[in-house]
Amino acid sequence: MDETPETPEDQQSPGTAERSIHLTDPRALRAYAHPTRMALVGLLRRSGPFTATRAAELTGESVASCSYHLRILAKYGLVEEAPGGRGREKPWQATARFTDWPGYSEDPSVAEASDALSAAVARRYFERAVRAMEQRHLLPRAWREAEQFSDSLLHLTPEELTGIGERIDALLQPYEDRESDPALRPEGALPVSMVRLGFVDREIPDEVPGAAGEGDGAEAEA
Repeated sequence: MDETPETPEDQQSPGTAERSIHLTDPRALRAYAHPTRMALVGLLRRSGPFTATRAAELTGESVASCSYHLRILAKYGLVEEAPGGRGREKPWQATARFTDWPGYSEDPSVAEASDALSAAVARRYFERAVRAMEQRHLLPRAWREAEQFSDSLLHLTPEELTGIGERIDALLQPYEDRESDPALRPEGALPVSMVRLGFVDREIPDEVPGAAGEGDGAEAEA
């Protein structure tokens, strides 16, 4: 199962509004945090439109379960009915290529739901990354050497971290059209998920306000 990356809205690059759906309703944020719903949206973005029957084949869920989750997603504008079909055989399609949500909100209910969704998406990212690592021995040598698993510990200001994100967005943007237009893909190209995380490391409590006494004493990796 695959999906288009999810990104909190204050980390989105400029000009992406037309291709994104913005979630700000706490009910929508909580609804989307369900792993099956995230999987369905990702599959529709990659392989849709398709019916609930096809969704069941792709996810391993029952047709009834997929129908229910698709209706919930439609309620919050993440998917919609595509032309043709009837009943469970009606096709569904995604409404946007990306989902974003607030990275910060003065509304406690929005902030809590946004953080919960971010955590759910992070868990999904790492589940997929672990599966990829477990199966990477099946890849040709060139791909095994090209895959990237690393981290860096940097001392940054909020403005510097924002700037790094903007530069990464600009670097990746030229490759995005290849997803929707196979003719743009060079020979040998495979789908590659680029996951970007930049977070204040609370395992270094002496340098992070409010982090004193947290964690289990493990040293942060760099």
